Amino acid sequence: MKTISTITTTTKTSLLSLAIGTFFLCACSESSQQGPSEGGWRGLERDGVYKSETGLLKSWLAEGPQLLWSVEDAGKGWSSPTIAGGKVFVTGSNEDGDKEVFSAYTLEGKNLYHIEYGHAWTGSFPSTRTTPTIVDGKAYVISGMGEVVCINTANGKIVWKVDGGKEFERKIGIWGTSEAALVFDNKVIYSPGGSKTTVVALDAATGKTIWQSKSLDAFGSYVSPLLINHKGKQQIVGITGDNQLYGVNPATGTIEWVFDDWAVERKFDKEGKIREGINCNTPLFKDGRIFVSNGYDAGSFMVELNEDTTGVKLLWRNKEFDTHIGGFVVVNGVIYGSSWIGNGDGKWLAVDWNTGVASYETAWSEDKSKIKGSIISADGMLYIYEEKSGTVALANPNPAKFDVVSEFRITKGSEQHWAHLVIDNGVLYVRHGEALLAFKIKD
Repeated sequence: MKTISTITTTTKTSLLSLAIGTFFLCACSESSQQGPSEGGWRGLERDGVYKSETGLLKSWLAEGPQLLWSVEDAGKGWSSPTIAGGKVFVTGSNEDGDKEVFSAYTLEGKNLYHIEYGHAWTGSFPSTRTTPTIVDGKAYVISGMGEVVCINTANGKIVWKVDGGKEFERKIGIWGTSEAALVFDNKVIYSPGGSKTTVVALDAATGKTIWQSKSLDAFGSYVSPLLINHKGKQQIVGITGDNQLYGVNPATGTIEWVFDDWAVERKFDKEGKIREGINCNTPLFKDGRIFVSNGYDAGSFMVELNEDTTGVKLLWRNKEFDTHIGGFVVVNGVIYGSSWIGNGDGKWLAVDWNTGVASYETAWSEDKSKIKGSIISADGMLYIYEEKSGTVALANPNPAKFDVVSEFRITKGSEQHWAHLVIDNGVLYVRHGEALLAFKIKD
């Protein structure tokens, strides 16, 4: 079996020992009740806002913030790193591109191990997608072929593996499974889609099936689901590849509501069946409202849950705010993100959370080299990773204009700049293909 070849870690400066402020390292023994996630896809609440990060720099030097370390042996992929228990974890493809690899590093960039855990997607855009979810010393990942895997983060040993794609007869589009596992209450949530089920819950300790929902007879999308709490009631919110937003009871797997009025013209194949929608972004949830946006002219919309969380009503739509794959954030009542005009074109927008009205639409630069990308927020600022130029920018969340304060380019790595940024304990992590870089953004 061929694994990723290790390249010597480049260390430009010594990284002081970092304490994980709000995170903690739990025992690695199996637990009957899982605690909260230590880290994973777009932060603890999957909303791209890193709320515990304070005292961050409000501007950077012209060449960018200080590079603490970089490695180029993470394997090709577009998944984000996860920082938990004093380690950095990331997924990538092996040299042959047929297996996915889970890698662990110290906070100084020293590799601890690489282990193969599943089969890579080898169709269109074959690099690894899944961002690890870390809970109680275990990592949960989902391969491009739908294998759900639990890994002991202390030693890189596989605890259990379920071929979810095969077992649940997944129905997926041309880009494979791209989901980051949602883990809570000793459950691992996976969304295979298809005619057998839509979403399933596996036991986090054993991988055994706890429940599986009914089928909505839809493609599985590329969206990582969201756990919400509305008026004391939890619910899993997900999206199918047939443009269905749904809410699932996390205790029973009952689908409690479905919203499919996306005002998007549905496309049909030669047999008259609905073709998949290209849905990639985890929705935002706030104050009983859910915001959804996906590219390819799907636009965006907001719905509001009813009192008992059994249904939703439409509040507004915005045709122009049409985020491709980069996610979005809400800061001070304004949604910030980028819009898809074409795969090689886009613009940056700010939209009022309550009304859906855009306060600006702008290109980042006149030469259209900074069209769209991913976005997160921390300490009152926006952090942007532009997908075409590889520019990382720091911006004020100004609803009146696109207010970039500082920017620099990522030159290491290969393929598209599609990974989402991560901030942990004053360090900004950037993933670009096989490269993983850590920058100091706090004095």
